[in-house]
Amino acid sequence: MFVGHYGPAFAAKAISKTIPLWLLFIAVQWMDVIWSILVALGIEKLRIVPGFTESNPMDLYYMPYTHGLIGALILSVIFGLIAQAALRGTWREIFLVVACSVFSHWLLDLVVHVPDLPLIGNSMKVGFGLWRHVRIALPVEIATLVAGAWIYAHYAPSKTARGDMWLWAYVVLMSVILIYATFWGAPTTPMGEARMAILMYAVFAAIAWLVDRARGTADVKWRTATN
Repeated sequence: MFVGHYGPAFAAKAISKTIPLWLLFIAVQWMDVIWSILVALGIEKLRIVPGFTESNPMDLYYMPYTHGLIGALILSVIFGLIAQAALRGTWREIFLVVACSVFSHWLLDLVVHVPDLPLIGNSMKVGFGLWRHVRIALPVEIATLVAGAWIYAHYAPSKTARGDMWLWAYVVLMSVILIYATFWGAPTTPMGEARMAILMYAVFAAIAWLVDRARGTADVKWRTATN
């Protein structure tokens, strides 16, 4: 899953308005951010196999540190602690929301991945394999994104006249990028995929910051050295 991961980020912003949307955008892709770095370093591995699934050609055969169940839980706790240290708020509204946002990545991957998510080490791999059926996987991913954006729009209402226009324009943009990536933008090398992933996550988070500001919902309280 790609842009579908941002559905939980939008929903989490509605749950805890003290967390910036851009940080939640990073949280839901945190596993893939670390994965991209480890792929670039040659620690985790993938193969590009044309036709591997209908949705993408990536054979993700070795990623125990980022997409294994234990690794995903550890990464969730780490990013939750980072957010708790940086933001003012209770553990329930900061750590728990951010950690759950990170772990939502593994749960959504479980739905779409073929069995390549290891439970222990690099073994006991699971995955429901929705990527094998692009006519199902693509609408499900867009629906996940739209559902999260609707929750954000409804429960964290815009304080500006055109704020929701920014939000839904962004949702449309992400959906178009997903369609392009699915049918025409397949990666050709593991390193190319890692570099493009990092770039896209940074760009998406930056645009999320703009959307949050445009809607007047970026009222975030950071910790400082004096409080």
